[in-house]
Amino acid sequence: MESVLGALKPTRVWELFEDICQVPRPSKKEGRILEFLIEFAKKHQLEYRQDKIGNLLIRKPATPGYEDRAWVILQSHVDMVCEKNEGVDHDFDIDHIRPRIEGGWVKGSGTTLGADDGIGMAAQLAILESDKLQHGPIECLFTVDEETGLTGAFNLDIDFMKGRYLLNLDSEDDGELFIGCAGGLDTKMIFPYERVNTEADHTGFTLSVTGLRGGHSGDDIHKGRGNAVKILNRLLWNAEKMFELRIAEIKAGNLHNAIAREGFATVTVPQRHQAAFGQLIAELGGQIKNALKTKEPGLRIDVREAVMPECLMDYKTQKNLLNALYACPHGVMAMSPDIPGLVETSTNLASVRMNPKEIIVVTSQRSSVDSELRDVADMVSAVFTLAGAEIKQGDGYPGWEPDMDSAILEVTRKAYKDLFGEDPKVLAIHAGLECGIIGKKYPGMDMISYGPTIKGAHSPDEAIEIDTVQKFWDLTLEVLRNAPHAKE
Repeated sequence: MESVLGALKPTRVWELFEDICQVPRPSKKEGRILEFLIEFAKKHQLEYRQDKIGNLLIRKPATPGYEDRAWVILQSHVDMVCEKNEGVDHDFDIDHIRPRIEGGWVKGSGTTLGADDGIGMAAQLAILESDKLQHGPIECLFTVDEETGLTGAFNLDIDFMKGRYLLNLDSEDDGELFIGCAGGLDTKMIFPYERVNTEADHTGFTLSVTGLRGGHSGDDIHKGRGNAVKILNRLLWNAEKMFELRIAEIKAGNLHNAIAREGFATVTVPQRHQAAFGQLIAELGGQIKNALKTKEPGLRIDVREAVMPECLMDYKTQKNLLNALYACPHGVMAMSPDIPGLVETSTNLASVRMNPKEIIVVTSQRSSVDSELRDVADMVSAVFTLAGAEIKQGDGYPGWEPDMDSAILEVTRKAYKDLFGEDPKVLAIHAGLECGIIGKKYPGMDMISYGPTIKGAHSPDEAIEIDTVQKFWDLTLEVLRNAPHAKE
């Protein structure tokens, strides 16, 4: 296969990233990428170990002259978010990612790229295989199922690693060092429903909301982007009120940690209301597009006549569902009073899907304050409880409390300033990072998170800025060269 990225710098990091793109690695289906990493360790005669959940640790001894340094852990996750644009023929279970260069960025071809966190893995492998770098003893930790459950981090054994300094290579803005993150919780609502017969004097239609930017429900929640679940529901709610609309099928959004990009519904409307229904969708859709024209220039709202569905959702459930989705909060709930520009608390209306017996609505909540996380999750639960839904909540994951006196922060901040002539920003992030869980399992672990610039993570617009990968690489090597001594 001809290389697409081989001419980019740093060469070996991009070559390894392109190799990683050839290996399917959906969350919870990481077997092939783990085999790839194990074969890499064997090829380079490196010590490795794997735990029961699948997390992999590869160790490399210190280079000569650096034996007195403390163990440093480099950490990334092996799975990727699998999102594609409507109409793109791609099976994430078997097909490889096709990277392409566009301007100063590397992107996928109608799919997520997997730079989150494939670029972190590539940097780890480039360090592990090189005999020309200077560093103390290192451990490269590759965790599983970060994107859909943080399962790998939750199941880490407490004696799995030796190191007490950790570089998490899973942040997405050059020049920003993260030393704290939000905790999170998923809230799922289930509506049992009955299938009822369609009505003879109705006509079938398909309604679609596409072209939204989507994005990460932590990193991008404050940007005011459109939510396909909300937009689709607004159209349905108004049409049901005015024209006796009935729903046969509804599906919108996908992953719990992504802002919903697309939504589709199959509906019926009495034949006497066909023209007025089309006019409503055009007028209301136009209003929505106008309100979002700056942030969502690609938004498309379409309605087309369709084959009549065989059956419908029962009317009582339909009414409860549409009202609950309309009332359900989405977006920023509070900004941090302590860190300017940081979202403190948010909630994401992630998806609504049907199976033959149930309608399942998935939401996710985040906050850097535990009590506020619980409060917003309870708020969402209360809305759907009033609508008669069954509520299920996960255990959630902890946040990561910032430590401004961190030794690894001081090393990393100085390294960035020495290399690039400017001070990096030191921040907390509204997204969830595995650092919060690792910190709970390894009390006293001194951690920092950074990475190259990645835009559009968790969407097919995902893109990594080429020039920042060189900076990310140089910074990592400088931090390893200057890591604390073992007795510090």
